[in-house]
Amino acid sequence: MSTPAIHPVHSITYPTPSAPVGAPEKKKKAEVKGDMVKHPLEMHPKPEYFDHRIHMFEKFKAHHEEFIKNQPRQEISITLPDGTVKRGTSWETSPMDIAKEISKSLSERVVIAKVEGELWDLERPLEASCKVELLDFEHPEGKKVFWHSSAHVLGEAAEKHYGCNLCLGPPTDDGFFYEMAIDERAVVPTDYPALETLTKDAIKEKQKFERLVMMKEDLLEMFNYNKYKKHFIETKVPDGTFTTVYRCGPMIDLCIGPHIPHTGRIKAMMVTKSSASYWLNDANNDSLQRIYGISFPDAKQLTEYKAFLAEAARRDHRKIGKEQELFFFHELSPGSTFFLPHGARIYNTLVELMREQYHKRGYVEVISPNMFNSKLWQQSGHWQHYKDDMFVLDVDKEKFALKPMNCPGHCLIFDSRDRSYKELPIRMAEFGVLHRNEASGALSGLTRVRRFAQDDTHIFCMPNQIEGEIEGLFEFMEQIYGLFGFTFRMTLSTRPETFLGKIETWDAAEKQLSEVLERHYPGKWELNPQDGAFYGPKIDITIKDALGRSFQCATIQLDFQLPEQFKLKYRGPDAHDDPEFVTRPVMIHRAILGSLERFMGIVTEHTAGKWPFWISPRQVLVIPVAAPYKDYATEVAQKLSDIGLYVDVDNGENTLPKKVRNGEIAQYNFILVVGQEELDSRSVNVRNREDVGTKARSEMVKLEEIVEKFASLKKERRFENKLL
Repeated sequence: MSTPAIHPVHSITYPTPSAPVGAPEKKKKAEVKGDMVKHPLEMHPKPEYFDHRIHMFEKFKAHHEEFIKNQPRQEISITLPDGTVKRGTSWETSPMDIAKEISKSLSERVVIAKVEGELWDLERPLEASCKVELLDFEHPEGKKVFWHSSAHVLGEAAEKHYGCNLCLGPPTDDGFFYEMAIDERAVVPTDYPALETLTKDAIKEKQKFERLVMMKEDLLEMFNYNKYKKHFIETKVPDGTFTTVYRCGPMIDLCIGPHIPHTGRIKAMMVTKSSASYWLNDANNDSLQRIYGISFPDAKQLTEYKAFLAEAARRDHRKIGKEQELFFFHELSPGSTFFLPHGARIYNTLVELMREQYHKRGYVEVISPNMFNSKLWQQSGHWQHYKDDMFVLDVDKEKFALKPMNCPGHCLIFDSRDRSYKELPIRMAEFGVLHRNEASGALSGLTRVRRFAQDDTHIFCMPNQIEGEIEGLFEFMEQIYGLFGFTFRMTLSTRPETFLGKIETWDAAEKQLSEVLERHYPGKWELNPQDGAFYGPKIDITIKDALGRSFQCATIQLDFQLPEQFKLKYRGPDAHDDPEFVTRPVMIHRAILGSLERFMGIVTEHTAGKWPFWISPRQVLVIPVAAPYKDYATEVAQKLSDIGLYVDVDNGENTLPKKVRNGEIAQYNFILVVGQEELDSRSVNVRNREDVGTKARSEMVKLEEIVEKFASLKKERRFENKLL
């Protein structure tokens, strides 16, 4: 995302002005209907800043057009990705002209251009010979631009309806939002129809997105009514320099762009939700409000999106967690999960899975303290950069903090005695409890909590062991994600502009990571330049769930700095008696599940609460057809319980159909029905959860055989709920 400095939708937020310049002196009296206040569709009179901005825009637009007119014209070459070369004229030919020359359908479908690798407005003239790409909505960058432009349309509607001061409005991974300061009014769902009506009006008008370059002093005058924008301009735009604004209809905002040609390209748009926020995400600043939306270039896509939302709501882990009695939250401990017995079964099974793998893969598990003196966090660097996200305590007149991560404690463990190169690599794992002081407004079920645990591991190794360790982590990750049916993609993030350590060290590490990635996933990974951590390059792994949503759970990070800060060392093969001669280990931070709580929430929604047998908290329900068969039902349950299965018996008073239906609703993987025939043959009648609603016949299976089949299904951790 571009710097807020030039993003109108990325304009910065500030406290709501008590009396903003340009605010209307009078508002049309709100109509009252019943107990509800009905606000007018648009403010009357309209905010004065509309005319103020337009007057300045038109003035400087004339200057800009004169500048364009006076630029020398010459023939230029426009090279397309396939090598095709088109001819054009500098300061006249635009990417849209090229698209129209290729085909009418392309010109109607394309969203944005890329000129020499830089995003470029389709109707902005090209200035010299260049390489040009034409991107549509299906391209990730095209989608971001489309949603960014849609955010401007939403901002226009918000200004008309609320007379607000716009702050920040970026595209997101699943749409866009606009953040704003509204005087004495909260955004409520009943406002959404009015906002959508205004966005439809703007779309019908096919308002053109116009780009204009303006000097800092002129920008300050244009946005003199909005202290959020003024602060941004004053602090982010150097004196004597310029940035850009974009206009669509009466809405003009700071923005680096680029944008779609006009609002008519948006064929479907809806407001999805609203929430409260703080200016610059700082609770000490003004309270603001965010309105979220989604848009598409085809109305059919919005219909599909609404179906997606309905399915996502059906799969919501908070809903399923309540229905299946897995967990809950309480106001007396915000952001901390209360796992109920069935939820604890899932949680513990995840831990057991990782522990089993640790044993096979040569990991050692440790347990470190939950609370450390602030001196540890100062030494690690977290105190300087992370203190506000930590729970800080006063103990014995000193500052302590609950740990938000395990790595500094693991450094102390490594340094607790002399180490030899013969011990390396040391793969140190911990499921320690972590605490992070997340803002209360950011808390969201299991996916954003304050108290959690991770499948956290730190590998201490020699530089020549890095590649082998990374290969082992890839195989580990593939096995774990495969159990849940997740697909994933990988990104290598390289040295950022601000970094610690020697460039040679970084180059060598990046070379090792890229080579091992290409060897294992040729052509299937992406490079993310200059986005590594300040202490080392990293590989981010993003999984995709059943609804196509992406989540980053796994990360593999190389760290050359913590070993330096904690003076970690080992005796190498060439060690000698010189005390100044030390060999630092390389530290690899690794998580696969990430937060266990968050991973459990993701898997809940991925499976829609239909848990694979091996992790299911309700694996088998045994139902006797009548009272005389209760003892046999109990015997069957005991045999299955003896091999470690979660089994229940329904010996209640409900009818057989009611008991079966209750078992289906509770998502038992298998329901075993027993009666006289089953008792006589020492068998069970097996009903598979996946056969609910079908005409598949239940199957009679010998008791000894079903015990073996269930044991095999659990041991092999098969994803499909199928007996072999």
